[in-house]
Amino acid sequence: MDFSSTQGNFRAPTMAGLVLPVEEVSKEIPVNGDDPPPEFFVKESAFGSVDSSPPMIPIPVIDLSLLSSDTELEKLRSALTSWGCFQAIGHGISSSFLDKVREVGKEFFSLPMEEKQKCLRAACDGEGFGSDVVVSKQQVLDWCNRLFLMVFPEDKRRVNLWPENPNDFGETLIEYTKKIRAVMDVVFKAAARSLKLEENVFLKHFGENTVMQARFNFYPPCPRSDKVLGLKPHSDKSGITVLLQDQEVEGLQLFKDNVWSRVPTIPHALIVNLGDQMEIMTNGIMKSPLHRVTTNTEKMRVSVAMLIEPDAEEEIGPVDGLVDEETPKLYKTVKNYGHFNYVCFQKGLVAIDAVKM
Repeated sequence: MDFSSTQGNFRAPTMAGLVLPVEEVSKEIPVNGDDPPPEFFVKESAFGSVDSSPPMIPIPVIDLSLLSSDTELEKLRSALTSWGCFQAIGHGISSSFLDKVREVGKEFFSLPMEEKQKCLRAACDGEGFGSDVVVSKQQVLDWCNRLFLMVFPEDKRRVNLWPENPNDFGETLIEYTKKIRAVMDVVFKAAARSLKLEENVFLKHFGENTVMQARFNFYPPCPRSDKVLGLKPHSDKSGITVLLQDQEVEGLQLFKDNVWSRVPTIPHALIVNLGDQMEIMTNGIMKSPLHRVTTNTEKMRVSVAMLIEPDAEEEIGPVDGLVDEETPKLYKTVKNYGHFNYVCFQKGLVAIDAVKM
């Protein structure tokens, strides 16, 4: 199943075909408490209404430096088959460097709009600075601006969209991406071992042409956190996503057992989140969790997500070691899944359901 021809057929009727950056929208809302535009208001869905303060349930914490032990490996298997994510400690990235990554993101988003617009995405293109591409008339807009950049393969970088200010942004991002790639390799191998598979069975799909993208997320304060989300409910298109959370402001929530739970922030831990393509490869044994981001009425929030995907032409399907007569193949073989997932996300659909047998 090739999703390369899947196309959105709608573009927001705004200046230059772009939705106005969210911080500009927020400036248009008077102090007297007027609502954001109705396009941002979340409608009722199968995933419930907006609730900025459901119970906080700590997700599993895994020490990556201990994955050679059977005990920690079993904890990993349990985390990925139940939650689909975990808080990673022992990842080997210094606290000072993680602080630096956060800081270059905050510095960029604090620049004047005319400076940020040097990185502005094109109307029908997801890469660069701005809000998300509009693909549906029914699309609920997210209260979020982002800087979305391809980092690897190196020849696919569009450096004209990379900030020159702060002046060490590019250097910091490339170093961070390399460090996150090393973390992801450890997780891919350990996930395979936890399922009694050859340790490169997943990793071999993420070779020289592997796609690694960075998404710096900026969530301004929003006067209606009870009605507006920073990011709509979705599962990730990736194989694995690694999230560096804001140290001070919560926002991430997970949907498990039909309820939403707040995810706590652990200083300098990384949230490792399986994407749909790992759920497909594990034939549904490991989960790609549904999650969303809420808004805050008083404080802004910045986070950094790193996504790793196979090359768009790489075919992804359940691996042989997890399919037999007693356990049939549950997912179709796909390629260019990332684009398909994105279009489904903006239409409020769950992409993974569309590729089940």
